[in-house]
Order: sequence, then structure tokens, then C-alpha cells
Amino acid sequence: MRKRQQGRIEGPPQAPGHPRPNTCCLCWCGCCKCLWNEDRRERSERQTCTKMDSIEATEEQCPTLDEVIAWSRSFEMMMRSAEGRDIFRNFLRSEYSEENLMFWISCEELKKETNPSVIDEKARIIYEDYVSILSPKEVSLDSRVREGINQSLAEPSSTMYEEAQLQIYTLMHRDSYPRFLNSSVYRDLLNSKRACLDT
Repeated sequence: MRKRQQGRIEGPPQAPGHPRPNTCCLCWCGCCKCLWNEDRRERSERQTCTKMDSIEATEEQCPTLDEVIAWSRSFEMMMRSAEGRDIFRNFLRSEYSEENLMFWISCEELKKETNPSVIDEKARIIYEDYVSILSPKEVSLDSRVREGINQSLAEPSSTMYEEAQLQIYTLMHRDSYPRFLNSSVYRDLLNSKRACLDT
């Protein structure tokens, strides 16, 4: 059965390979509402963070009601939470688009690698799992980005999927995230957290 069609992705206005200025670790869309931008400005020059470092530093065992409510205001905050990503993944699975989040996470893990042989192996696994048109978990990327990835396969790098990752992040943010907030998956979690406070 053919996978459901993904929403249209609008590419970022900046030139390929040039990240937007003033963006945080996860908020690649450069939106002005991102809470990480304020955080980063305060710590600028003092500390450099990577995407997965920031995620791991903020992971908690169980989110509070306030944190779950905060997810409805910030996609970035949800993605920084281990349970937030798990709940979002369950929702994506129900929409047959779980591969989007798994691709994004795999790219984050690849960026942490420094060993060339490991980078080569992981880059090819990501390609086979999420980029190849033969894969059942293929993510929706435009032809220009696919071509860039195909060219990078000759000499894989830890950042070769950055532009593809941006497209999938933007797709999840604009398309899946609003539906997630209106889903029973999120509402049930919110109600269970409220029930815990009432008992």
C-alpha cells in the first residue's frame, strides 16, 4: 500500500548550506517565537551547544503538567523532551509518518560522530532507510535535496543530511504538529496529567 502523500514543503529562503542567522539548536525555521533564541543570546560567547547535546541536557524522566502544556506552545520544547518525542512518535505512527521523526533523530546522531568509518556507515544506513526510493520508510524530500545527498554519498560527512533534515523538521512543525495538538494522543496525556494533580 502506498504511503500517504506528505504535505508540501516550502524551502527556506536562504541559500543552500547557509543556516539562518539567530536560530537556535533545534529551531531551524528561524521563527521569532522560539524560546531557545533568548536562551542562546544570554549564553552566547560563553557556551557552544549542538543539537543533540541540548536535547540530552534537557531530558527528564517524566514531564510535569506545565511542561505538557508548554508543548502546545512550542514545538521546540516538545522536541527537547524525551517523553515529548516519544508521544509525538506514537502520534506519527498512527498517521503512518513515524519515519519523519526517526530520520530526524538519526541525522542528529550522525552529527555527533567524528570517526570517519562510523560516519560512512551511518550515512549509508540513513540513505538506505530513509532516502532511497526503494525504502518503505522513505521520507518526502524535493529533487534538489535528493541530488545533493546522492553527490555527498561519494564522500559522506556528519552534516551531509542537514538540508534534508531541515525539510523534514519543517514538515513536522507545519503539518504534523498542529494535528498532534488536536489529537486524542495529546489530549489523553494532558488529561492524565491533570487527573494526577486532582488525586
